[in-house]
Amino acid sequence: MNNKIGFIGLGHMGTPMAKNLISAGYHLQIYNRTIAKADELEPSAITKCKTPAEAAEGVSVIISMLSDDEVLKDAILGDDGILKKLAKNTLHISMSTIAPDTAQQLSKAHEDAGSHYLAAPVFGRPEAAAAKKLWICTSGNHQSKEIAKPILEALGQGIFDFGEDAGAANVVKVAGNFMIMASMEMMAEAYTLAEKNGLDRTKVAEFFGSTIFNAPIFQNYGKQIAGKHYQPVGFKTKLGYKDARIATKLSQQAETPMPIVSVVHNRLLSAVAKGWGEHDWAEGVGRGVSEDAGV
Repeated sequence: MNNKIGFIGLGHMGTPMAKNLISAGYHLQIYNRTIAKADELEPSAITKCKTPAEAAEGVSVIISMLSDDEVLKDAILGDDGILKKLAKNTLHISMSTIAPDTAQQLSKAHEDAGSHYLAAPVFGRPEAAAAKKLWICTSGNHQSKEIAKPILEALGQGIFDFGEDAGAANVVKVAGNFMIMASMEMMAEAYTLAEKNGLDRTKVAEFFGSTIFNAPIFQNYGKQIAGKHYQPVGFKTKLGYKDARIATKLSQQAETPMPIVSVVHNRLLSAVAKGWGEHDWAEGVGRGVSEDAGV
């Protein structure tokens, strides 16, 4: 096994993912805008890099876990982007939540450069990343998936293939994040309704999470929202709002009416406007509903 791979992005998700790759025996060429974050990693298992291009030099695989479309595009296509140094036939595994058309654009750029692009967005919060419990969706060519398989298996509990179109996995990711947002809005409204009628909202959440809504989303986010426990931040409201914008754009492009998208888009936009962009998106939704209800 060639154990040297590039890794770009040490945010809330990227750091535990990098730690798991190191535990699996990989040596990482790390780039992060704040390179001090790499100090959390085993020093002997990493090489700190000054640019994305440097992280891509001399590796057969590079992973990116970055916050949004523009940051990712700059890391790939910018003056110091990975395509400046990426060798022929090198594989880039992009694990960011981005618009499907961005994934298609980046896949074409890699193809033109003689390298390969695999979309592999994930479902799971930082604690799931740390426990190797991510769910990973992939789309791209078959050979890239085979190369990526042992690396992705070191990060998640399941890999699901959605075909060769580079944007397909991101459609699934956007759809899934939309369902999470909609579920949080629904829970926040229901538990606030219970609270305003004199009930203990945490007991109501425990009942639903253990009976007719017995699923991780309703158990985990339900506990957060019902108890108004929003620390530590796992996924920022501003990133949730970014995903809501992508879902809105995608629905318009596909001529698919999605009224609930408008609800969660406006809820998260309101949260960002109130200065909660760095707060957890569960707070962006749950606190917003509570404030609207005066509790």
